[in-house]
Amino acid sequence: MKKLFIAAFFILTGLLANAQKRITEDNASEKISISKGLFKQGDDMTWAEPGMDDSSWDEIDVTKCWDQQGFPAYYNSYAWYRIHVKIPKSNTDQQNVIIVKIPKVDDVDECYMNGRLIGSSGSMPSSADGYATGVFAPERYYEAGIKETCIRLGEDNVIAIRAYNRGGSGGMCEDSVHVYFPPAVDGISLRLNDISTGQHHCNVEIVNKYATMTKGELEITLTDRETGAVVKSLSKKVTVKRGKPAVVPVYYDSDKMCNLTATYTDTKFGKVITETKQLKYILTPPDPAAPRFNGAPVFGVRPGSPVIYRFPVSGERPMKITCSDLPEGLDLTENDGVLSGRIVQAGNYTFTVTAENANGKATQEFTLKVGDDMIGQTPPMGWNSWNCWGLTISQEKVIASAQALIDKGLADHGYNYINIDDGWEADVRNPDGSIEANEKFPSMKGLIDWLHDRGLKFGIYSGPGETTCGGYLASLGYEKKDAEKYNEWGVDYLKYDWCSYENERHKNNDWGFSSCIRPYLLMQQFLRQQPRDIFYSLGPLGGTQVHLWGLYCDGNSWRTAPDIEDTWEAVYSVGFRLQEGKSQYSSVGHWNDPDMLVVGKVGWGRGELRETRLTPDEQYTHITLWTLLASNMLIGCDIAKMDDFTLNLLCNNEVNAINQDMLGKQADLVLKDGDIEVWSRPLADGSIAVGIFNVGEKDHLVDLKTYIPSESPAKAVRDVWRQKDLTPDELVCTIPLHGCRYLKVTF
Repeated sequence: MKKLFIAAFFILTGLLANAQKRITEDNASEKISISKGLFKQGDDMTWAEPGMDDSSWDEIDVTKCWDQQGFPAYYNSYAWYRIHVKIPKSNTDQQNVIIVKIPKVDDVDECYMNGRLIGSSGSMPSSADGYATGVFAPERYYEAGIKETCIRLGEDNVIAIRAYNRGGSGGMCEDSVHVYFPPAVDGISLRLNDISTGQHHCNVEIVNKYATMTKGELEITLTDRETGAVVKSLSKKVTVKRGKPAVVPVYYDSDKMCNLTATYTDTKFGKVITETKQLKYILTPPDPAAPRFNGAPVFGVRPGSPVIYRFPVSGERPMKITCSDLPEGLDLTENDGVLSGRIVQAGNYTFTVTAENANGKATQEFTLKVGDDMIGQTPPMGWNSWNCWGLTISQEKVIASAQALIDKGLADHGYNYINIDDGWEADVRNPDGSIEANEKFPSMKGLIDWLHDRGLKFGIYSGPGETTCGGYLASLGYEKKDAEKYNEWGVDYLKYDWCSYENERHKNNDWGFSSCIRPYLLMQQFLRQQPRDIFYSLGPLGGTQVHLWGLYCDGNSWRTAPDIEDTWEAVYSVGFRLQEGKSQYSSVGHWNDPDMLVVGKVGWGRGELRETRLTPDEQYTHITLWTLLASNMLIGCDIAKMDDFTLNLLCNNEVNAINQDMLGKQADLVLKDGDIEVWSRPLADGSIAVGIFNVGEKDHLVDLKTYIPSESPAKAVRDVWRQKDLTPDELVCTIPLHGCRYLKVTF
């Protein structure tokens, strides 16, 4: 937008007078740049009001964090900025909307114009959604309506910015605050909405958010990324009114890797807007109609614990699933293959399961391992509510997600955990100290029984502090009561998050590893006393080095990185850099966990769900790396709204088999060649799985055989995404930026 501005200047009053300067830019609007403001630590919502007296506030440079200017950086602290500004009339062709652009805020912000909230990034701890960082949005553009915010042109106006600091540096930094009127043509934007359900197509939308009608020409080109050939091109004249986007659908073949480029040229102003989108492409072959077992042939329980296991078998329904040599104490339902019952005596129990439909028959020799340290024989696969619903999770949403897991065939590929995250807890405990669910979960036991009847397992969330990350009741002082309640309900999985336990460390001035281990070990002791298996997942904090001590708390998995976001930067940091050197801490029953999956439609409960910001290539990289890392495979999106692309991404049986490999060895980074990284793990059948990743910012032509980490010649090199053995000629290929090739190599 900078090229649209002319003769920009600002006028500040009182303490801000020294911050005045004139900025000249290209040709369209006046822009006010503000580097200083008034500042006060604390939190009072009246500080947003334009008429409050701020004459005693301190002056601050908004381009630097407050701790760099002598203001203390408390953990979990609030502060406010107030900026007085005279906004002149603009020479642009619209004066209905003004833009307030604020710089990076560490960690969360709310921006008010004359007392009215005009935008926020992240989520405050006190909000309904609970705390969520806004750090991945380094700049914030907030629109303020002139009438709605009572902006007085040529008179004093107040921009008030509420900032929350989770820890470390706090507040605004790296740039000034900018205020300007955007020209009408800046209200035009292009949206490319890729729809991979039914007949795959991409809707090209031209949107006008301002009042001035515009006309222009839209040009669209569809290009095959592998060959460079133009697959389709078209040109169309369009008229765009506010509230009535011009929509042009472009149909494509999902078997090809294509880019769609749309260019809109505005007739009146000559402005050109171009957007390019990498379209979704499906590599996974369709499931056969005949039965096929898709899970590891092993499951572990402790002696006497209830067995809940749904055999993952794909194929056309109806299907009959039977077993003629089922061990005593177990039962198998024929229509959906749900194994249930109990076995008291430790040992390995092997039997054969048969699945049969009108198209054929399949068998699997299956072993139930019964012993004290047998749960979690393979990494858990399932769904967690957080990345989709955040604190807005409810029993209704859980049931809909579980039913979709079954209906869409995800349960047939091994996804069997249905885990709720934070936001289920009642406001107060029962008189006897036991925990209860809030009104969003009218019958927690009824819900869990419903899931168990379908062979699905249920996970719940808590933490060792007084409150959870979202501000709900946690388990401090009630660990035994909570473990007993989990057993009473039938809980199969506990995610035990850190959050407010940090206050206990502050209170006791105790910063050693023992202060991290102690609360997790305490809950483990009470979980072990329950007559059922509860998979124990340890949270990400406590020095963020849970992998060093999680095994000693009898953890079944532990987070090895901070919370993930749906950006390449987050996947690269969490998945690649923070997993290096950690394979030694992962073993059967005790898994490293780099966090949940961020494919499909996500939202964290903050308004409407949206498509992940990861490109299709980045999503293939995400799933490839997570399966190589033997990590928990917990879907984070809305399963009911899952499209064909995401479904095929998650339901490739050969890809998932690597994650579920019974050897249980996590991949290591074995080679780094510029932008190319090679991660590899050994498999139980003597082969190796190899992920070859391009983490750079341009495509690379490579010879795959040079990246196979073995001195022995390969007998077969299989592309597990495409499920085909590669010829020597096919080993030379292009790996796109942030993309990968996934191989299984047999010697």
